[in-house]
Parts: sequence; C-alpha cells; structure tokens
Amino acid sequence: MKRLLAANLTAPGIAHGFFGRDGGVSTGLYASLNCGPGSRDDPAAVRENRRLVATTLGASGLVSLSQIHSPIVHAIEAAPAQPLEGDALVTAAPGLALGILTADCAPVLLADSHAGV
Repeated sequence: MKRLLAANLTAPGIAHGFFGRDGGVSTGLYASLNCGPGSRDDPAAVRENRRLVATTLGASGLVSLSQIHSPIVHAIEAAPAQPLEGDALVTAAPGLALGILTADCAPVLLADSHAGV
C-alpha cells in the first residue's frame, strides 16, 4: 500500500492533513483512497479507507458530510448517528477527525490551537 499523506504545518497540536487518492483499499473504478460514502464504491472499502485516514491523523473516527453548497455549519461533539448535510463542520472534541471531500472546490481549514478547535 502506498503511504498516506498527512501534514501538521499551520496548527500546532491539531493533527490535520490533505489526502490524495494514493494508499486506499478500493478496487476497480474506485481504485484509490476513496472516502466518499455517497459513491458507488464497496461500502466496506470506503469504511476501511476512512479508518486509514482517521488512524493516520491519530483520531478515533472520521466525520464528513454530504455537501450541498449552502451556508449550513454543524458544530458537533461526537460522531452523528445520521449523515449530515451542509458545508462546514466544527468541533472541540479531542480525537474526532473532521473531513471534507473536494473535487473542484478548495477546502478551507480554520483552527485555533490554543482553544483546541
């Protein structure tokens, strides 16, 4: 398996990174680190890819949402029981990784190392 990319460049004490397609377990058309639960990839492969990302970041799990091009922001304290729709996530919960999937949009990371947010 190829190495996953993670970086901690701008927010000391807050693990973060940008992951590409290399290093995943998906096969066929989705042969990559596909973390998109809305894709037609094998759900077990998507779960494993998401676990790999969370583990690389030192997190217990990865939370993402179904993006809808909206002003909706979810402040979460734990992984939600149901999928979320919106376009931003925020948390101060230790060990919870937040993810955003991108194609032609640029991701934005806002972090406060002092507050742990």
